Amino acid sequence: MPVRTLLSRSEQETRAAGESLAGSLRPGDAVLLSGDLGMGKTVFARGVAAGLGVDPERVHSPSFTLVNRYPGRIPVYHIDLYRVEKLEDMDELGLEEILGGDGVAVVEWAERLGPYRPLRAVEVRVADRGGQVREILIEDGR
Repeated sequence: MPVRTLLSRSEQETRAAGESLAGSLRPGDAVLLSGDLGMGKTVFARGVAAGLGVDPERVHSPSFTLVNRYPGRIPVYHIDLYRVEKLEDMDELGLEEILGGDGVAVVEWAERLGPYRPLRAVEVRVADRGGQVREILIEDGR
């Protein structure tokens, strides 16, 4: 499993890291994002979406809708599990169809996926390194 570590000093660099990753993504892939609140998970997701042909201005955190679908060169399913309290709440999201389906799934708070967690995925962990600096660890388990 190849692992890359990047340092980001701005939202633009975090978004560029997501765009760079998008070049290797194919339909059925999942990008699993983890990190504390405010670390830039949505910014990274916006970069992935932009790299797949989605207007990045349309990409917003789906905290209340839980799943946003964006048409692009490859459809992007942006999933935010922050507000999911029980595993049963995910049963209604259609994750079986989304994960491994026709598009790329980008999942924020992926640690909450439980049994829905795909066996093969790209894991991205974002951590605070002080000030505006973020460490982005990308582990490709596809």
